[in-house]
Amino acid sequence: MSAVPGFKVAAVQMVSTHKVEQNLEVAGALVAQAAAQGAALVALPEYFCIMGMNERDKVAAGETDGDGPIQAFLSDTAARHGVWLVGGSVPLASSSAGKVRNSCLVYDAQGRRAARYDKIHLFGLDLGEERFDEANTIEPGGEPLAIETPFGRIALSLCYDLRFPELYRSLGPVDLILVPSAFTAATGRAHWETLLRARAIENLAWVVAPAQGGTHPSGRRTHGHSMVVDPWGAIRGCLREGPGVVMVRVDPTLQRTLRASLPALEHRKIAVQDADAPPLELGRSRRNVP
Repeated sequence: MSAVPGFKVAAVQMVSTHKVEQNLEVAGALVAQAAAQGAALVALPEYFCIMGMNERDKVAAGETDGDGPIQAFLSDTAARHGVWLVGGSVPLASSSAGKVRNSCLVYDAQGRRAARYDKIHLFGLDLGEERFDEANTIEPGGEPLAIETPFGRIALSLCYDLRFPELYRSLGPVDLILVPSAFTAATGRAHWETLLRARAIENLAWVVAPAQGGTHPSGRRTHGHSMVVDPWGAIRGCLREGPGVVMVRVDPTLQRTLRASLPALEHRKIAVQDADAPPLELGRSRRNVP
């Protein structure tokens, strides 16, 4: 899996506010805490830099790709502590007026940006009193992404992406799956743990899921339960609520042993559907579609 014989990963949980500077201060302190405990890879949650009073606040805080205080913070913090740092998500300028890209940015231990992934699946929910429609303010990405790192091959994703297993399968075998998130309290209670453990089990991969966890100034409640799950689906660390750090040592030997014992990835018989092909009708296989 990795050139590193074992490493510590930190999933940072936050209860971000609508004030970017305040959030960066809290994030900086939590990254420092993780680094002091020996973390080599530190992941911040989705919207770590801003959880607005309304959905348009993140648009107002949007930055040009490669320039802005949020991106400078991530680069400087990674270099200062000598860690690989995952900026859960940063609002970056898009081609659509009034919208941003929800972008997961990864920086190496020298503070150089190693990757950018733009969230593909946009959350929509209507439970009557609780409604969300990310498509109103976010322009979706279109390219799944996995990156090579000293810790193995890492799949990048964000929050609602977790519900779409084909995203991860389209990337081929990966060693670790990152899922920075801000799950709502309602959907989190129902599905968060189940989805994380399923993605770990079916891909025989470690899953690292830093999350927002608490009540935000807007009144919105997020589920928390930042979590690290091993390739067998066992929860190795979890923080229920409030700001803090989930620290877990990742053992590459465990993954190699499990994949040798249960080579499920080699037993696959059905390829991932071509993203450009028309959707399948219920009960019909791809070969029967004209």
